[in-house]
Amino acid sequence: MIISAKGLTKAYGDDVILDGVSFHVNEGDRIGVIGINGAGKTTLLRILAGEMEADAGDFFVPSGITIGYLRQNYRFSSENTVIEEVTNIFSDLRELESEMGRLSEQIGILSDEGRYDEAEDLMIRMQGVGEAFRDRGGYSYKGQITGILRSMAFDESFYDKKIDTLSGGERTRLALACLLLEKPDVLFLDEPTNHLDIGTLKWLEQYLKSYSGTMLIVSHDRYFLDSTVNRIFEIENHKLHIYDGGYTAYAEKKRQLREEQLRKYTKQQAEIRRQEDMIRLMKQRGTEKFAKRALSREKRLEAVERVERPDGMQKKMKIFFKEDFKSGNDVYYAEDVSKGFGYGSNRKQLFEHVNLDIKRGERICIVGPNGIGKTTLLRILTEELKPDSGYIKKGHNVEPGYYDQSQERMTGSNTLLEELQESFRLYSDTEMRSILGRFLFTDDTVFLKVDDLSGGEKARLALVKLMLSGANVLIMDEPTNHLDINSKEVFEDALMDFPGAIIVVSHDRYFLNKIPTRILELGRDGVTEYLGKYDYYEEKKQKMKMSGKAYLDNMRKEASGREQTGPKADDPASGGAPLNSAEERRLKKEKEAEERRLRRKKESVEAEIERLEDEARELAAELEKPEVAADGAKLSEISSRLEKNKEQLDECYEKWVELQEV
Repeated sequence: MIISAKGLTKAYGDDVILDGVSFHVNEGDRIGVIGINGAGKTTLLRILAGEMEADAGDFFVPSGITIGYLRQNYRFSSENTVIEEVTNIFSDLRELESEMGRLSEQIGILSDEGRYDEAEDLMIRMQGVGEAFRDRGGYSYKGQITGILRSMAFDESFYDKKIDTLSGGERTRLALACLLLEKPDVLFLDEPTNHLDIGTLKWLEQYLKSYSGTMLIVSHDRYFLDSTVNRIFEIENHKLHIYDGGYTAYAEKKRQLREEQLRKYTKQQAEIRRQEDMIRLMKQRGTEKFAKRALSREKRLEAVERVERPDGMQKKMKIFFKEDFKSGNDVYYAEDVSKGFGYGSNRKQLFEHVNLDIKRGERICIVGPNGIGKTTLLRILTEELKPDSGYIKKGHNVEPGYYDQSQERMTGSNTLLEELQESFRLYSDTEMRSILGRFLFTDDTVFLKVDDLSGGEKARLALVKLMLSGANVLIMDEPTNHLDINSKEVFEDALMDFPGAIIVVSHDRYFLNKIPTRILELGRDGVTEYLGKYDYYEEKKQKMKMSGKAYLDNMRKEASGREQTGPKADDPASGGAPLNSAEERRLKKEKEAEERRLRRKKESVEAEIERLEDEARELAAELEKPEVAADGAKLSEISSRLEKNKEQLDECYEKWVELQEV
């Protein structure tokens, strides 16, 4: 057991957040913490991290256990550059490295002056420093920094950027990179998937799967939870409920428990009504005998332990999208569209050769790496920006409604009511309050300022405005980012019922597995179309990564399990004919040869890393020898070789990281 909590309670005035929460976490557990916005998930992490005190209850963490906490608003030193912030994590190794250099220089000076006894004392000291440097991973930490930063989409162009110039998403990725480099015993991750593109999400999932420590992850990303956790802690109605498995297993188990509880509740209520009817009839007879029987039954009924009605029905948003009028069948047509920003050497080209043909009723999801221009493309479709080149035609009667993930189109000083009244003047205050109530804004919350709302509350308010707009084309930029799981599910169902066209940018893979009829991947040279949902998109992407011949072999295997009904449109075999046995053997051999080549390459790099680490130890030992210390030229030569060795080692670690991603 690595964390044990009993009776944790936290309230703000009369507002109870956690009430008597108890649990234990074993070493190696991977726990997903879920619940609606405001349920107390972040509060629980802050209590366990020692940043907040509980009003009652206590918890225990063994001494010596290190905790790394990724907050939603991670605190950096804004004056630092990216590389300074990251290398500060290894300040102890950098101090040892500097000490080794200083000692080496002093040993050389003393040796040149013939003060060999003093030089020998420093050599003994240097030996201890060198061993500490080696044992703490001193010869590999720079390679780790490079590998983690690259995986978090920070190339060398970011290294000298000041922290305060980074976007919110870049700060989140940097905070996560710093935390992973620290390698604490326990990771507390509060919404780690916000602002990550799909490629980075997949990398993070793989990294966390191989992470040897313990994790508590607050997340609304259902796909991510399925991939990374083995237990679910749900905070509901101030209590904590524990389920084994990932999100899908939790959702099914909870459904079963709720149905069973509802069945018991319904059965007991029917029996209670039957007993009450009998008691009432006995009392109506008016005889002493029946009165006694009625009293006896009343006492027995009062003693029955009542089955509670399932909570289930946590309040959920009520949303539907209704178009004021239909658009034509052709919604958007784009040909050879390009866009970039800046001039001359400072110009950044986002994309070019983008072609689109979007029809009414289609649900289009746009994916691609961060920075490729997905939001820019949406803003071009809404005519907020103009393309640099190309042709765009908006169809007949097309009336788009835009959901902006940054919520910059709302006035921060407005109250919720004022924000809606500015755009929709035909509704009375009573009607507005009723509509806001359907989005979980009740009582006096309608008088809150927009600036005072949480991310989830701003997202719900933006959806209110989108729903009331009556648009027949919904254009949305990361609409699920700040929604809790309940709200996501209601929102997704509303989109499925919408008859108009939907164009949405999203990294939410659970969402991408439910909503799109087509996925468009935006790249520098245009869009690639995938006719299906996320799992199909991933499958096709994997096939595209394979060599052409390996892809043929894979297609042959897929085809072998179904009837040959004629040539397929995407069947690479000529005329749909099956491969003959000789061709099968040849393709199989080539595939195996490619796998052997990759394996040999990995083994070669690992062997080179081992050789360089051995060489580094030998060179460090050479520096400690009296005869070397006495020879200034020799000392300088070995020091130079050791520095070159470190550079080669860093390069090998970078190659090794790249090969792991193949």
